[in-house]
Amino acid sequence: MWLTDSQKIGVALTTFGGLFMVLGVMLFFDAALIALGNILFISGLTLIIGPQKTLYFFARKQKLRGTVCFFFGVLLVFFKRPFFGVIIETFGFLNLFGDFFPVIITFLRQLAVHWNCPVATVCTRCKSGYLAYFEHR
Repeated sequence: MWLTDSQKIGVALTTFGGLFMVLGVMLFFDAALIALGNILFISGLTLIIGPQKTLYFFARKQKLRGTVCFFFGVLLVFFKRPFFGVIIETFGFLNLFGDFFPVIITFLRQLAVHWNCPVATVCTRCKSGYLAYFEHR
C-alpha cells in the first residue's frame, strides 16, 4: 500500500508532533513546545486518515471519554497549565489509541530481527495483563 503525498506529509507532521511533545516534557513542561506538538500531531493525524474519518474517530460514542480528556488536556496546555494538561491528555490518548497497542506489541514481537530492546522486553513481560485489560473494555 502506497501513501499519497498528503499522507506522507501527515506522517511527518505526526512524527514531529510527537517529538515536540516529548521534548517539551523533557524541558520541564515547556508549554510552547507541547502546544506546537499538539497542533502538529492533530493536523498530521487529519492528513493521514482524512478530515471526515478524523471527525468520525473522535466523535464515536465508545471514544467519548478519551476525546473529552484529550482535547481538555490540549486546552489546558494552551492556557499555560502544561503539567496537568499533559497528564489529562495522556489519559485521553491512552483511551483513544489504546486499541492499537496490542497490534504494535504483536508486530514488534514478530520482527525477524532479534535485538535487545527494553520496550519489547517490558511489553513481553506485561503483555498478558495489558492485553487482558484492553480485551475486557
